Amino acid sequence: MQQPALGILIGGTSHVGKSTLAGTLARSLSRELISTDALGRHPGRPWPTVRPEVAEYYASLTDETIHWFLKVHHENMWPRIRQIVDSHRERGQPFVLEGAALRPEYVATLDLGSVTALFLHADDDFLRRRMMDEARRDEAYDEKAAIIEKFIERSLRENREMLEAARTANIRCIHVAVPGALDALVQAFSAG
Repeated sequence: MQQPALGILIGGTSHVGKSTLAGTLARSLSRELISTDALGRHPGRPWPTVRPEVAEYYASLTDETIHWFLKVHHENMWPRIRQIVDSHRERGQPFVLEGAALRPEYVATLDLGSVTALFLHADDDFLRRRMMDEARRDEAYDEKAAIIEKFIERSLRENREMLEAARTANIRCIHVAVPGALDALVQAFSAG
């Protein structure tokens, strides 16, 4: 395999494995690891504890509004993300950048000659189980369970919508539930 691009961008919804893959690649390739979470945080996971403002956010807004706010948050983050990518390219500094804010429709506007874009996805059942297990949904009281469900629905919708956008933009899509898919990807990059 040829040498990996200067930048590796890893997008996808919550709980799809972006951070884990990015950390593994950054270590194996000796690259700087950057997470969009460090740039700004949208009301995220409502667990292990639910902050009052997060509870109010999920409890008071419709699924449509929650999804709309998430997309606006990502749109507002894009100039800063673009600046990070451009700065690393100008300095020739290899990096791995991961986060849900790496929406395919924005990533597609980059010169993909110097960056490799990956989109991680999975089917709804796989992601739902992963999120419910981490949130310990079966142990949650009614109010918290309803908030967890809203977060899960938001994430599943994002997964489906961004997968369609990634395919439209010809961004490489990796189904994380396929056994060995991520290991093979890490080996391919490391062999370069």
